[in-house]
Amino acid sequence: MAEDKYNMKNPAVKRIMQEVKEMQSNPSDDFMSLPLEDNLFEWQFAIRGPRDTEFEGGIYHGRIQLPAEYPFKPPSFMLLTPNGRFETQTKICLSISNHHPEHWQPSWSVRTALVALIAFMPTNPNGALGSLDYKKEERRALTIKSRQAAPKYGTPDRQKLMDEIHENMLSKAPPVPQLTPSESPEEPSSNSEIEPPANSQDAEGVVTREVPSNPEVGERIIEEVQEVPDNANPNPTGVRASREVSASGPSDQLLPKPETRVQKPADDRLFTWAAVGLTIAILVLLLKKFMKSSGHGAVFLDGS
Repeated sequence: MAEDKYNMKNPAVKRIMQEVKEMQSNPSDDFMSLPLEDNLFEWQFAIRGPRDTEFEGGIYHGRIQLPAEYPFKPPSFMLLTPNGRFETQTKICLSISNHHPEHWQPSWSVRTALVALIAFMPTNPNGALGSLDYKKEERRALTIKSRQAAPKYGTPDRQKLMDEIHENMLSKAPPVPQLTPSESPEEPSSNSEIEPPANSQDAEGVVTREVPSNPEVGERIIEEVQEVPDNANPNPTGVRASREVSASGPSDQLLPKPETRVQKPADDRLFTWAAVGLTIAILVLLLKKFMKSSGHGAVFLDGS
């Protein structure tokens, strides 16, 4: 780049030339950016996807347009590589871009802006202009695709610079990490049906079913005590209760409330006949007393 093409007394040109030299003398593994040969105010860049995110291992190209009043006014940014977070070939709305000049500080530089752009990638878009909200799986697929080649954009000079930046970044980029167990889709178990625990019978003939002590979240478990037939248990009282345990609530919550049913005695007719006999005896005694008091008692007693 020939410095005699530009007025070196221009504050913007002086500042840009300083940043170019600083970029070349102090390169970063996380990004690379250079201006075009014929235009100091247009830069091509590539950033590496931030670590420990779905963008890790990706190489994302973009374009920076510096204003004539730089560094007193902010630059504009656009990404050219599909990424699932920012729209391509659309100016990004960030606090470091020309969409928010009130936040820009002249002490910031292209390097500062690229570092901030990397930090913004895994954040929630919140509907900002030029933002996308793809799923992590879709973004990871774009991450893998981004390594293949630089996107096609602009003139041959632009494309040449982008290809050079891509090769340089690819040589330093780590491989795309494998999916962790938490990110990989769940596979159905080979045993689709799980046999219930074996039933056990106690000394009184009551069949109970064991309940796991640590149910998984969202799993509903029914614990039931089965009713025993009358002829199988000498105890005249049989109790049937069902308990529904939800993992999201207390473990001892009863739904519905226990329902108790008391069996009637096997033969209650005995009590009925005893009551009738007692009533008859009382009536006979009263009748004898009445006959004796009325003078007919002797006849009644002799007849008895």
